[in-house]
Amino acid sequence: MGQEKNPRRVADNEAMAKLRMLRTSPQKLNLVAALIRGKKVDKALNDLTFSKKRIAQDVKKCLQSAIANAENNHGLDVDELVVAEAWVGKNLVMKRGRPRARGRYGKIMKPFSEITIKVRQVEEQA
Repeated sequence: MGQEKNPRRVADNEAMAKLRMLRTSPQKLNLVAALIRGKKVDKALNDLTFSKKRIAQDVKKCLQSAIANAENNHGLDVDELVVAEAWVGKNLVMKRGRPRARGRYGKIMKPFSEITIKVRQVEEQA
C-alpha cells in the first residue's frame, strides 16, 4: 500500500529549477532573464558569465541547477538543452526608512524576487 507517485509538473523532455529570495528588484532580474530566454544552455552560460549585471551570477547558479536536474533526475542530454522559459516573480519587500527634513520620513523599499528557469531537450536538425 503506499501513496501514489506524484505526477511530474513539467513534460518528459523538460526540467526546471527555482531560486527564491534574490535581493534585487524583479524589473532588474527580468533584464537578465530576457538575456537567456530561448538560447542553448552553453551559450546562455557564457552570456551570464560575462555579463556586467551583479545578479547574473545568481541566475547562472539557477541555470546550472536546472541543467543538473535535467541530466541527473530526468536523464536528458545536456548538449541538446535549450532555455525554454525563464520567468521572474515578486517576493517580499523589506520596508526601511530614513528621517527627512521638516519631520517627514523617506521610505526605502528593499525588494526581493524569484526566478524560475525551465530547460527543454530539443533534437538538433541536420
